Amino acid sequence: MADSRQTITNRVSFLEQKIPQYASVLGISGLLVLWEIVCRLNIVPPLFLPAPSAILVAAWEMMISGELHQNLFASLYRVGSGYIIGAIFGIVIGLILGFSRWADAIITPIVYSIYPIPKIALLPLIILWLGIGEMPKIAIIALGVFFPVVINTYSGVKNVDPLLIKAAVTFGSNHVNVIRKVILPGSLPMIFAGLKLAAGISLLLLVSAEMIAAQKGIGAMVLHYGNLMITTKLMVGVLLLSILGLLFNRGLQWLERKLLPWK
Repeated sequence: MADSRQTITNRVSFLEQKIPQYASVLGISGLLVLWEIVCRLNIVPPLFLPAPSAILVAAWEMMISGELHQNLFASLYRVGSGYIIGAIFGIVIGLILGFSRWADAIITPIVYSIYPIPKIALLPLIILWLGIGEMPKIAIIALGVFFPVVINTYSGVKNVDPLLIKAAVTFGSNHVNVIRKVILPGSLPMIFAGLKLAAGISLLLLVSAEMIAAQKGIGAMVLHYGNLMITTKLMVGVLLLSILGLLFNRGLQWLERKLLPWK
């Protein structure tokens, strides 16, 4: 019996041990070193896979010329605006759908019927509605962010313990206080799951929209240098997207720790 208890204690300790922060850095650094070695040994021709050192040189040249800043800021404006708009509407509508039976019965089937449609396929129609400019790109990103956020928020509200809601109502809480103090905190884990999923979708739609209807931006830059077969500068855009995705994820994780200290 004592041995089994000690085994259980050891397993719990193993699960609870903290992973050092430098572990992620080691993984990325190891991948970059391996990548550099493969390119230095000419296992893969530089045209198909340029070395990280060559990509850094190309990035520096683009930074000096100002090209990198222009494309990066254009993409950040689009993805930031679209993400914020889609996330706000997604959370608000998701809370309404989860809390109101009438809204759930009327609107939820519409949401689930539109959700499977590839959002980038709607870009020509949105351009027809909103004209040529920044608005169609922001709108398509917001639309792509809206659906995972609204569905996850709706699921989070539905998974809140009904006993907590009944207890709050019993003690005299009105609808606003029930949503603010019971439903919203209880659904936050699912909301953040939707926000993280939407972050990746927003970058995918950003690149697709910029490749189709933009002169500036990371997606337009990747398409341009892909057509010219300048793979070093093409990979600069690809690495920028991976860095943006990592920063998105880390930022949402930090915000989640602040708002959900118990999790």
